[in-house]
Amino acid sequence: MNSPEVSIVLPTFNRLQFLRTAVDSVFAQTFPDWELIVADDGSQGETAAYLAELADLPRIKVLRLTHTGNVPAVRNAACREARGEYIAFLDSDDVWLPEKLALQLASLRARPERGWSHTGFAAIEETGERLAGAHVRSWPATQGRALERVICMDIVIAISSVIVTRRLLEQLGGFDDALLVCEDYDLWLRLAASSELDGVDQTLLYKRARRAPEYYDSCMVLEHLGRSLEKLLAANSDRGVRSLARRERSRLAAALALSQAAGGRRRAAVRTLMRSPPYSLRYRVWWRAVIGAGVHAVAPPSTLRVARRLLRRAGAM
Repeated sequence: MNSPEVSIVLPTFNRLQFLRTAVDSVFAQTFPDWELIVADDGSQGETAAYLAELADLPRIKVLRLTHTGNVPAVRNAACREARGEYIAFLDSDDVWLPEKLALQLASLRARPERGWSHTGFAAIEETGERLAGAHVRSWPATQGRALERVICMDIVIAISSVIVTRRLLEQLGGFDDALLVCEDYDLWLRLAASSELDGVDQTLLYKRARRAPEYYDSCMVLEHLGRSLEKLLAANSDRGVRSLARRERSRLAAALALSQAAGGRRRAAVRTLMRSPPYSLRYRVWWRAVIGAGVHAVAPPSTLRVARRLLRRAGAM
């Protein structure tokens, strides 16, 4: 069989109500030279039956995996099966617009020095309807040198909007499956450090606005974002990049320590602060976190409750 130009990687787990629409949006693409690799993290029931039907269709491969809940590992399993020159990511609750692949690939071919691309996207309800009124949101695409903006999270890159050359993805080792959250941010850092970003500034993706799982608490997110920046600091020698990454890492450490302390996890807050001096001592935000976490650590809960009430009253005056 000839290799397709694009391999589409779609991880899923028991999401039949959204999965059908995501797959339909692949078949609706005006660009025809693709293969779809569905990596199933142990779905059961109707979802498993639907995937069995898909597996009989041409251009589709279904990987049946033992359930782990490790999304980056599931994506990596599909990437290892990819045969295309490019790999496109699609989450099972998102929807592509028909011109998505065609416009992105045309832009990438015109700029062969760029190894990855993203598009603009908009949010939709779980029902599939566009958000209305004050909740309407859309995010544009950007292009060029993007590492500094990725570090500071000044740009929002939806994983279902991204296409990357298979060669570059393999060179970088794919997703870090030790990160249970923020694995996309970690990959964007490594991609942006290796290649300019190509952008198609059109809304070519509808991303479903859904609540994050309960285990995606703020402390976990902050901790995993920090780990990604530490990896960047270990691998990058550019003075400007390192300075910016240290500042952002300091900000995240401060936010994590304060969040841990406020949640009663005082020992965790102390550990966070003790690990962070190598990149934090010069930044005021970190020293404010030291003071704030210290107050939480020594003050009894009753005193903290009174202080919060007084602060709320002062703010209302």
